[in-house]
Amino acid sequence: MCGRFTDIERGAGKLTQRRFLFAAAVIAALFAFVKVAAAQSLLEQLVTPGPLAESHAKAEKECSKCHESFSSHSQPRLCLDCHKEIVKDREAKLGYHGRQPEALKEECRHCHSDHKGRGADIMQLDRERFDHDLTNFRLVDSHKSVACSACHAAKKPYHNTATVCFDCHKKNDPHKGKLGEKCDSCHAPTRWRETKTFDHSKTKFALEGAHKEVACATCHSGQIYKDLPRDCASCHKLQDIHGARYGEKCESCHNQAKWKEAKFDHDAKTKFPLHGAHAQAKCDVCHTGDLYKDKLAVACISCHKKQDPHQNALGEKCDKCHNDVDWRKNIAFNHNQARFPLAGKHASTPCEECHRTQIYIDTPTACEKCHADTLHQGRLGSAPQCGACHTPASWGKWRFDHAKQAHWPLTGSHATLKCESCHAVKGASLSLPTACESCHKDRYHQGRLGAVAKCGSCHDASRWSHWRFDHQHATGYPLTGAHATLKCESCHSRPNPPDLKLPTQCVDCHRRDDPHLNSFGPTCDRCHTTSNWRKVTIRN
Repeated sequence: MCGRFTDIERGAGKLTQRRFLFAAAVIAALFAFVKVAAAQSLLEQLVTPGPLAESHAKAEKECSKCHESFSSHSQPRLCLDCHKEIVKDREAKLGYHGRQPEALKEECRHCHSDHKGRGADIMQLDRERFDHDLTNFRLVDSHKSVACSACHAAKKPYHNTATVCFDCHKKNDPHKGKLGEKCDSCHAPTRWRETKTFDHSKTKFALEGAHKEVACATCHSGQIYKDLPRDCASCHKLQDIHGARYGEKCESCHNQAKWKEAKFDHDAKTKFPLHGAHAQAKCDVCHTGDLYKDKLAVACISCHKKQDPHQNALGEKCDKCHNDVDWRKNIAFNHNQARFPLAGKHASTPCEECHRTQIYIDTPTACEKCHADTLHQGRLGSAPQCGACHTPASWGKWRFDHAKQAHWPLTGSHATLKCESCHAVKGASLSLPTACESCHKDRYHQGRLGAVAKCGSCHDASRWSHWRFDHQHATGYPLTGAHATLKCESCHSRPNPPDLKLPTQCVDCHRRDDPHLNSFGPTCDRCHTTSNWRKVTIRN
């Protein structure tokens, strides 16, 4: 019994010990569960493969930021929890991580492994083989030859690099930011200084007509492109021939094709349709003041009061006799029934030209009473005889047969002269001398061709500058060689000589030019000729 009891006690003791150990294990497990985070962190720090890279150094003591215990599949999720910009690129399919199909499938650690030390390059970027087209900024034209460091600053994430032209070329912007930051609207990456055609129609002012040919700087002076006025007057104020009297609504008359071709529908837009001569009148003739403030009357007398030949004696109903086709013509009065029928130019002459007063029956009928002789001024006689030359058909077309009526025919240039060219003295006799020198004073020869002028020997009436004189037949001395090109006054130099006959020996004129000092006598023509004095030809 005793021995058996002892066995039972021993069995009970073992059972109690097992229960104690189980309870202790449970308690230890509970205690471990409470402090699992601290225990795990300690364990992971003990088994870490190496220091993290410089960019991840802050998370080196917090492994849970990048690792989840006993789960390797959760690591990409933990990476993206920090790198939210990569998440945005992948969702929008932008940037290097969003445009690559492989980047969407592979885990982050496939390319970016860590625990290789502080100086480790975890980006693993191969610049030589990197395809920049998979980013948000394709390298084209001039950008292909630019070094990476020119755009990507050191120690700055590549995805934060600016992609807008202005961010890189701000210092080279000749517009100083006045045109905004959309540089590619005018410039291309091929050659920055060669601007491409700018589509001005996309602005608030489309270029039409003559504006298409205007240089940009003409309107955009000083590189100002924003908030420019678009009304015509703002640019064309100096060209406003109306002096701002017509306001600033230039487009109501003018267009952009041809500024000087102004069009305005006066009939439809005003209460005064333009007919006849009014349609040909310039705007400024009637609109002398402000176009919008000064309202014009429509009665004839309101505009033509100063032109009223009747001085308002016949009232203001001008349209009884006149019309707007031609104010001075088509007058409703038959003058042929009067004592002075209107013929020729008289029929188209304004009434007031003859009727100086409003009493029409006292108008004289003699030509000189109406036509003051402002041209002849008495040079064709003191008693005017206008009808001898002029007719009512045309005052400027006159007739006078000078050969028959004056017994001196007008030929050559004389036929084109005005009467007063010869008949210059007022009130003088119409009989004038016919010698050339009486009208043509010799200012050229000045008497060197004789005291008694014989102009007809060389000149005729066809043209004074065209003259003829046969020196050989008229004087017996032919002009040959260099003599033929001499002017008359070269030999005939003495004024008013008693005789025009000159000595004909060479030495008489060329004594000073004789290099032989008269040692060979006066017979120069034995060796010399008039063609070339220096060329010597000895004749026997």
